[in-house]
Amino acid sequence: MTDDPIPGADGPELTAANVLEVDDDRYAAESVALVTGAASGIGRAVAVALAANGCTVAATDVDADGLDDTVDRGADLDAAGEIHTIKGDLTEDDDIERIVDTAAEYGDLRFLANVAGLQHVAPIEEFPAEQYDLMQRVMLRAPTLLSKHAFPHMREAGGGAVGNMASVHGHYTTSDKVAYNVCKFGLRGLTQSLAAEGDGEVRAFSVSTGYVSTPLVTGQIPDTADQRGLTEQEVVEDVMLGQSRTKRMMSPVEVANLFVFGFSRHAKHLNGGDLLFDGGMTNTYE
Repeated sequence: MTDDPIPGADGPELTAANVLEVDDDRYAAESVALVTGAASGIGRAVAVALAANGCTVAATDVDADGLDDTVDRGADLDAAGEIHTIKGDLTEDDDIERIVDTAAEYGDLRFLANVAGLQHVAPIEEFPAEQYDLMQRVMLRAPTLLSKHAFPHMREAGGGAVGNMASVHGHYTTSDKVAYNVCKFGLRGLTQSLAAEGDGEVRAFSVSTGYVSTPLVTGQIPDTADQRGLTEQEVVEDVMLGQSRTKRMMSPVEVANLFVFGFSRHAKHLNGGDLLFDGGMTNTYE
């Protein structure tokens, strides 16, 4: 990648003015929101946005330095809620259980945002099995186990919700991303399973966006360009935003605002459903 600005990646920044503020009595210090992948990108934005709305946030990631930066970002926004950091590895079952138990020590664990993700671009004939397995563990198995351990805490708290970061790739697929596609379709299935078992007491929803301006997305541009014989600018304009009617990537704070709404009292009928914010990428065509 060059140091030139990425076309279409100039969305709203993570500032107090751009965070959705919701009037909800449960958005208070006693309510804990556990957010995975919170050291950067969408996870950081979700953690900060929920803290800005008054929740106590348990922010987890393998990147301890990135988590510290997330705490600093919350302080920069003068967030009403406190952000606690929990360094943890979502590929380790014991760590997953410890993360949930630690989050529950900060108050009533009501919300779980499964955001952590990773990407690998390669045709299926060349896709490394170990990378496929890693992505499955982080992006599908971990959200399942986190939900398993969080459900009892949410029921004890009198209700809660799980929000899963899906994607347009949970609605349709693109080539050279077999592991990512399978994980995102699986997350939508997990969402519906959780809704079925939550008895209306614990809700579940997924968030499906088009391309978001994060390190995960920008980092795959060179690989995609190499795979398809395109320039990096062509990847952004023709591949990533080619089908979208909105010719701009979403920014992390715009995605975070969907979680803020989805966890709130205003979304009480959002249960098993998917918030598809893709700029027209999925359901329109020329």
